[in-house]
Amino acid sequence: MPEHSIEPGNPHPPGWQEDLNPNFMAGQNRGVTRPHPEKEARTAYDLKAVHRALDGFADDELKQIPVLPEGSRLEQRATYIDLRAEPCREFTATADMEAGPNNAYVPKSDVPYELWNRLLEACTGLDSRRTEGARGRAA
Repeated sequence: MPEHSIEPGNPHPPGWQEDLNPNFMAGQNRGVTRPHPEKEARTAYDLKAVHRALDGFADDELKQIPVLPEGSRLEQRATYIDLRAEPCREFTATADMEAGPNNAYVPKSDVPYELWNRLLEACTGLDSRRTEGARGRAA
């Protein structure tokens, strides 16, 4: 009978794991593990900076715009907007993308299309305000 029991998640006994499987967790999705974290996500209404930047939106509209929590994996080939990015624009996610502390990713699939189109227009306005602000600071 073996001296050491094999623990779940560790297929090899202690002392042998490094030899038999040196990259044990390589390729594992270690982000938020729920299948759809955006369903429990904060909204644009809850994030003060985003709320201020989207001043043309009513509170009930902002509550319909989910922002992915930090650590959430983006779905491959899904469309998002990062409201904190410069330039703020629509993009298609790749398999290795994850929401970080400086992102405000909004998934297109969870936003009514009328609001999504307004978000795209608002991004253009945000980018021009950021550019003007940068010029004003440089002058």
